[in-house]
Amino acid sequence: MSDLGDWFRSIPLITRYWFAGSIALPLIGKLGLVSPVYLFLWPDAFINRFQIWRPITATFFFPVGPGTGFLYLVNLYFLYQYSSRLETGAFDGRPADYMFMLLFNWICIVITGLAMDMQLLMIPLIMSVLYVWAQLNREMIVSFWLGTRFKACYLPWVILVFNYIIGGSVINELIGNLVGHLYFFLMFKYPMDLGGRNFLSTPQFLYRWLPNRRGGVSGFGVPPASMRRAAEDQRGGGRHNWGQGFRLEFFCFKRKLETPEGKNVDLAPALRCHGINAGSKLFQGQDTIDQIALLQDSFIVK
Repeated sequence: MSDLGDWFRSIPLITRYWFAGSIALPLIGKLGLVSPVYLFLWPDAFINRFQIWRPITATFFFPVGPGTGFLYLVNLYFLYQYSSRLETGAFDGRPADYMFMLLFNWICIVITGLAMDMQLLMIPLIMSVLYVWAQLNREMIVSFWLGTRFKACYLPWVILVFNYIIGGSVINELIGNLVGHLYFFLMFKYPMDLGGRNFLSTPQFLYRWLPNRRGGVSGFGVPPASMRRAAEDQRGGGRHNWGQGFRLEFFCFKRKLETPEGKNVDLAPALRCHGINAGSKLFQGQDTIDQIALLQDSFIVK
């Protein structure tokens, strides 16, 4: 039991509570402690009878039985695996930003669920997180059923087909993929690659509730080709050592940093070619000292 407890405590904080809730509520329904009738998302009960807990319980609850047990366990594994990877990878040290992503995806899924009369929201939310992870690690080679290997960007669609085979439906997976794409487009693709404005920003109360941790530098994979060409043009065709991808914490107030060799380097061109403007409102509310330390650790200047 101590090994099980150690493993559970090793799960990242937000994923740990999500994972625990996704086990506890199906177990409560299975044991009959609470009737599953009160755990589904029914628009009439939510809107007309003010049973406001239903969007939350429908996110954690899944009816486990002989015909659904395997589908539940598979998606529980996806929750643990890809939420943990995302929380400790791209969002490492930034729990508020990860919580905001979950809240944004959850609100979109709840609205869609009410409009489309979807009673269960567990699989769509899991798939939305898996989709974001796959896009941030799209060039990574992943292994799946029977040793098949392919790029991570195809994983959400492979799982959609897999869940259809074992569960007989693709609506939940499709909604999750679309919501995940919406978040990824608004948060990363549109402002960073297409040069548009940033429509999503983590609320300050989440930063007060879940403050950033020092050292949370995130790797977001290889920059798109348009970004790499812009970076080379800015520096006269020279190349940065990106390592396993462009490693940058998206917070910056100051334009210049001092490298270990004592040289002052203007970061503005490198930031601009990734759609980031120094001093932007997007970066307010963070600890400036941490930001500068993170940027010094992130850039390798040659």
